[in-house]
Amino acid sequence: MLELRSITAGYDRRTPVVHDVSLTIAQGEAVGLLGPSGCGKSTLARVAALLHRPESGTLLLDGEPVHRWRHRAPRAMRTAFGVIFQQPRLSADPRLRLTDLIAEPLRATGRRAEAPDRVPELAATVGLTPDLLSRRPHEVSDGQLQRACLARALVLRPRWLICDEMTAMLDASTAAALVTAVEDYRASTGAGLLAVGHDHMLLNRWCDRTVRWESLNSSGALTATA
Repeated sequence: MLELRSITAGYDRRTPVVHDVSLTIAQGEAVGLLGPSGCGKSTLARVAALLHRPESGTLLLDGEPVHRWRHRAPRAMRTAFGVIFQQPRLSADPRLRLTDLIAEPLRATGRRAEAPDRVPELAATVGLTPDLLSRRPHEVSDGQLQRACLARALVLRPRWLICDEMTAMLDASTAAALVTAVEDYRASTGAGLLAVGHDHMLLNRWCDRTVRWESLNSSGALTATA
């Protein structure tokens, strides 16, 4: 179970982006987060993935409160999450070949020996042909790079996937392929999913339920209601 309780978060304490938001996702459940640009969806997703420390509120992972964030969080908690961002070129090291990009989490967690098997397996899963693996980000398309970023997110076999507008910059066929890859991974592992987006038709098809950002509170931030 992933629980966000009364989360307030932002980048300036005087004007929080997210105010008093609560959201619960059961293990194996797919939840879509739908709302307009700037309402705080991505900030909440970063909190959920342990990438952004909230100003107040509680995040619980399987009933255990999270007290440390980013690299200070326990490895077992950090590696429970796979995150895919909207803009792959901002989340990929331009110096790395795609094979090294996918294997990056394995190296960071001392599991480099798994790379020769895991990288080709995941490349095939997301639709990357072997010839692309030797290329660097500037030598591939946005869609190909996002496929590599999805493979990177899956390489440690996470129990939770956070997809922050993963398909927003992609053509329809690439978007469908990535959604299918995520669905197949969830079906085989029982992973939970938080999918952030603007496309209500996609989220409704992809997710078990969709949460909308509907009501404004006095701080000017939006509050999520199921």
